Amino acid sequence: MTFDGRTALVTGGSSGIGLATARMLRDQGARVAITGRSAQRLAAARRELGEEVLAIRADVSSLADLARMRAALEGAFAPIDIVFANAGVALGTPLATADEATYNAIMDTNVKGVFFTVQAVLPLMRDGGSIILNTSWLNQVGTPGRAILSASKAAVRSFARTMSAELLDRKIRVNAVSPGSIETPIHRGKGQTEEDFRAYAARVGSQVPAGRMGRPEEVAAAVLFLASDASAYMLGAEIVIDGGRSEL
Repeated sequence: MTFDGRTALVTGGSSGIGLATARMLRDQGARVAITGRSAQRLAAARRELGEEVLAIRADVSSLADLARMRAALEGAFAPIDIVFANAGVALGTPLATADEATYNAIMDTNVKGVFFTVQAVLPLMRDGGSIILNTSWLNQVGTPGRAILSASKAAVRSFARTMSAELLDRKIRVNAVSPGSIETPIHRGKGQTEEDFRAYAARVGSQVPAGRMGRPEEVAAAVLFLASDASAYMLGAEIVIDGGRSEL
């Protein structure tokens, strides 16, 4: 898969799956733009990826930020061939104790953010482009304490189908990747040492049929497949990368 001459936007591209995907797209010849909420992490990602990468500070839950993102892309980057709507949050929401602020934080980023990211960039996209949405293995299973997170990711899974149907006339494909437990900063607690994280990763890995947590690059490889011409006959589909956790 090569992406010479193509442009790609990766939201939440300053760490984890987003950063791994941006790096892989860059290595395969794409011109890449990334977004992130943290100016510090965004600057570090740009240093790693190179000066040619366009880094835009934006919170996808803010329509004002998305408007600024669109303006930055339009001025220096468009047209766009590939969009990976990756930005998201993961918070616990026990049924008995979850509050409205946590509900809003999850839904505003994971649902509202994905929908309005796509809406913002659609006018800048080339016909025949590819949009990939980041959902989760949680959209298929019932997991205690994750009701709102799981519902948000089920909505994203639905977007892949409905958006594909709506964009048929422009031949823009919308598909989804569904990661399981991946070794990314979203799984690292504040003040957690590397030893603590390795112990956590071992515990989580013991619950996965593959015997380990996944790597960001393993999800990025699926994103690149869906972004490429090799997946031209896939619309509204989902690739699950969870080590068998939701299937076995």
